[in-house]
Amino acid sequence: MRSVSRFSLAALAVLAASWHADGLAAEGVQLREAGDRLEITIDGRSFTTYYFAEAQAKPYFHPLRSPSGKVITRGYPMEPAAEGGTRDHPHHRGLWFTHGDVNGADFWAEGNGKGKQVHRRFERVEGGKSSGRFVERVDWVTADGKTLLEETRDVTIRTAPDARIMDFVLTLRPKGEPAKFGDTKEGCFGIRLVDAFSEKATGKIRNAEGGETEKQTWGKRARWVDYAGTVDGERLGVAIFDHPTSFRHPTYWHVRGYTLFAVNPFGLHDFLRDKAQDGSHTVKPGESLTLRYRVYIHSKDLTPEPIEAQFKAYAAGK
Repeated sequence: MRSVSRFSLAALAVLAASWHADGLAAEGVQLREAGDRLEITIDGRSFTTYYFAEAQAKPYFHPLRSPSGKVITRGYPMEPAAEGGTRDHPHHRGLWFTHGDVNGADFWAEGNGKGKQVHRRFERVEGGKSSGRFVERVDWVTADGKTLLEETRDVTIRTAPDARIMDFVLTLRPKGEPAKFGDTKEGCFGIRLVDAFSEKATGKIRNAEGGETEKQTWGKRARWVDYAGTVDGERLGVAIFDHPTSFRHPTYWHVRGYTLFAVNPFGLHDFLRDKAQDGSHTVKPGESLTLRYRVYIHSKDLTPEPIEAQFKAYAAGK
């Protein structure tokens, strides 16, 4: 009887150690590769999934969740639209980075004749107590199979009190010939939020320059734009910060009241409504173009002052 007890105690000790180890593994920001996706968790709870299958038009994050776990990105077209939900723009997939004109190829829209972003490999995937990171190689390939750009996509996910933070460093290098990013409003670093963020519902848009609503923020330059809305009774917000070292800072914004929210430093003739303007930019072989953005998902409907404080922290490297 005594030996059985000793055995049982030993087994329980091993099992308890296993449970403890699993708990430690779940702490912080963890990234786990699972086939054609990265599962990203924060303290054991799903934050988002990064889809990178070669068969799809582009890699994207879906869904993004608030600190309380509420989904803030639209499910369609990855999931059937909710009853009464929007079904427009099926290329608006969660959170993504593309552009509508690179040497005449359209990577913003999807389908026959459109360009694709092809995942090549991860150079690193790592988790940690307060942050996780992946570095990915992505090729921008035309419909006829020509690679125009080689991209290094460096993404760091951080946890903070009442916030989720995603830092992007996007470095683009031409392959073989100059790459011209054309002047079009269809670009380039975008999020499609849930319908509750719509200005016709509970949404509120504002930027660092004091602009509010789509009318005062679309096509305007600003250090940041914040988009707030009420999801299942909770007031939440998403801000995107344009780093001071990023290309053409302070950037222009393609932000719509129907919940499209995008940074676009190239679309000047559309944004300024002046065909004489040319926001295109050509990168020569041997050169590179780097864009740096932070996505700041926050609880509550923050006033401009704390958002500006967060932007300054980002600009200072914090």
